[in-house]
Amino acid sequence: MAERSENAAGDMMSNIMDAIADNLPSKKSVSFDDGEGSISDQARRLFGGGGQGGKKKSVHHVLGGGKSADVLLWRNKKISSSVLGVATLAWVFFEWLDYHLLTIASFALVLGMAVQFAWSALASSVPRVELPEEMFAEAGRAAGAQVNRALRALQDISCGRDLRRFLIVIAVFFAAAVVGSFCNLLTVIYIGFVCAHTLPVLYEKYQDQVDEFLYNMLGLLQNQYQKLGSKGVLSKGKLRKSD
Repeated sequence: MAERSENAAGDMMSNIMDAIADNLPSKKSVSFDDGEGSISDQARRLFGGGGQGGKKKSVHHVLGGGKSADVLLWRNKKISSSVLGVATLAWVFFEWLDYHLLTIASFALVLGMAVQFAWSALASSVPRVELPEEMFAEAGRAAGAQVNRALRALQDISCGRDLRRFLIVIAVFFAAAVVGSFCNLLTVIYIGFVCAHTLPVLYEKYQDQVDEFLYNMLGLLQNQYQKLGSKGVLSKGKLRKSD
């Protein structure tokens, strides 16, 4: 029984290594210093470059441009600081002071009704407070479009037969699950919000240094991949299969 289980485990590991080796690029296609198709070229395209001879894209263009990119890159410091301040205040209220949404909403409604009561006592008429319906319709359409885009992306990764991308996404979800076990959803959203308002502007300011560091890290990963390939670790499944 023990020998059968060892053989089954060995066959399973061999199949896994064979699948990973089939989906990993060959040495020629992932060289760090070559031209098009190299890791360096792919990294430049990933972080805003245009590859060999291409024009480097700005961070503002990568973020989609428009007002949202202006806020994330602190083009208007008053608006960006106000948005980040409101998010921080909400996180402090809910997380540190242990307030609940119902409590804050009730206090806000009581304050609004008290202001309107005093206003009606001093004035003959009080203007109606109404929110435009188009605002809610646009918000709902935008949220639905983003959700559908995310679902399509996940389905494409799941059905695209790209093992590497599939494993990367699975690893990201596992990492998110681990982070979620240490802090609640509100804290995770706040951390992501702060990162979205700090990392792009820092990258825009220190873009050359960050790119150089990332290229060096990719070069180290490429060297480790070549060492594994030279030792026959990645090709072991293929050799066994050909025998």
